[in-house]
Amino acid sequence: MRTLRRTLLVSALLALGAIGLAPAAGAQQIVDASGERGGGGLAFVLMTLLVMLTWAALFFMDRIRRRRQEQQPSQ
Repeated sequence: MRTLRRTLLVSALLALGAIGLAPAAGAQQIVDASGERGGGGLAFVLMTLLVMLTWAALFFMDRIRRRRQEQQPSQ
């Protein structure tokens, strides 16, 4: 139960952070991937982190589903 509360708290904080960044960005890009001399490095790192977080979320959701199936009595 504590893990669920922690997950909800982190999710809420991330959502508030995203909402807070939206007006600051306006119609502008938050991360500019153009430019010379490796200007797209930050964009690549952020994209990689997003892909890794998506993979981790899917992995843990599947893990939770399997645990629940193992705990349920077979019918």
